[in-house]
Amino acid sequence: MSLGTLKLVKICLLVVSINVASFGLVKENQNITDLKTSTALGKNNTVDKDKLDEFTFDVIKKGKQDNNTLLIVGGIQGDEPGGFMAASIISTHYEITKGSVWIVPNLNFYSIIKSGRGPFGDMNRKFADLNETDPEYKIVERIKQYIKDDSVKLILNLHDGSGFYRPMFIDNLHQPLRWGQTIVIDQELLHNVKEYNDLYTISEEVVEHTNKFLLNQEDVYRTKNTHTRFKSTNEELEMSKTLTYYAITNGKAAFGHETSKSLSTNERVYYKLLSMEKFMDIMGIEYKRKFDMSLAGIDKVINEDIEILFDGTNIKMPLKDIRNIQKYFPIDNNGVVKYFPSNPLIKIIKQGNEYTIYHGNKILTKLEADYVEHLNFEIAVKMELDGVLKNVKFGDTVEVKKDFLIKENKNFRVNVIGYKSPKIIETEQKILNGALGKKYSVEKNGNIYRVEFYKDTKFAGMILVKFIK
Repeated sequence: MSLGTLKLVKICLLVVSINVASFGLVKENQNITDLKTSTALGKNNTVDKDKLDEFTFDVIKKGKQDNNTLLIVGGIQGDEPGGFMAASIISTHYEITKGSVWIVPNLNFYSIIKSGRGPFGDMNRKFADLNETDPEYKIVERIKQYIKDDSVKLILNLHDGSGFYRPMFIDNLHQPLRWGQTIVIDQELLHNVKEYNDLYTISEEVVEHTNKFLLNQEDVYRTKNTHTRFKSTNEELEMSKTLTYYAITNGKAAFGHETSKSLSTNERVYYKLLSMEKFMDIMGIEYKRKFDMSLAGIDKVINEDIEILFDGTNIKMPLKDIRNIQKYFPIDNNGVVKYFPSNPLIKIIKQGNEYTIYHGNKILTKLEADYVEHLNFEIAVKMELDGVLKNVKFGDTVEVKKDFLIKENKNFRVNVIGYKSPKIIETEQKILNGALGKKYSVEKNGNIYRVEFYKDTKFAGMILVKFIK
């Protein structure tokens, strides 16, 4: 195989047929899919302040919209993955069968990508007074509108906190100045709020429920009252600048939720989901959870149920166990990648000819661009799968146990990635399980391979072959 052909062989990773309407994020209006666009970073891996709008947050509305809505906010600080991962799971793996839940899983998306508390300062200190020149002014003003919406009655702001809160000093990690494992309230009662105004009683109900399912006794939850309204200590003054205090001063019940940074991300998400389910119970919101509430179940949701669909090409990439670098990935000549993510924490960042796919603050893979024209064929080709002749559409995934064969098609040239063909033409050849080089597989396990089709030098489509036992 020539070097030129080898380059073409490496163009894509994976295509699978998909119903786009059921794949993208549902935002603000059910049945609307959210098409995303890659964001270009500038020098020193930073975003220009005037392009911060490209990191705008999602608002995912679930259930039947009513005047008893729960608003969940995650990702106000990008170095707290328990918060944004838990919020994302509520948006993708819960069905709200009664009531209304709005989820903002990525409030400070740029901070999440940078895995920092805030590249432009701590956003959770910008709710009391903020100059219009602040780069995050529009983001803060936008979330304020959702907080003040008449239908929103209770707000949860999800955080990860240091250590383990204890009302009495035990040691440096377990003491009153720590925040981990707490439901945070600014005061016990809200006199300007009608619904859910007894913050202390509600918090204690959530604490009691969560403590029934502790993974370790050290993880016990408690209510932490910051007494923010007094504004007499440095802590109280700091808390008066936060999202939750802004909410209660605008007539809304609001709580902070802090899981300890000493715990794993899966453990943090576990506790947050337990607590959020109790808040929903208190509000009369009913739900169905689409996974097992265990560390293993949460790990599957976070690390396995993730994928991305590239708009206009039918290329669908499973992100579970994806290889770190994808060589010669087909990018449209304009350099912009449009895509549908399977959850709101997936984002593509462009730097030069490299496109990095993030899941929250974690880098999953990097696409090394091969700029090439794409043709969008919606046709089927004939393949023999374990000896059975079938019509297979571009974008389909086929499963085989023993072998497959692509029937000759005069319209397209075929490359089976990882196959050392004895002939130039790779049609009409039976390809056995084990005949493909594992290093050419889509994922690390060596079970999934690409069959690519070209019209002259233009990419026409792809079929994915998965070997099964």
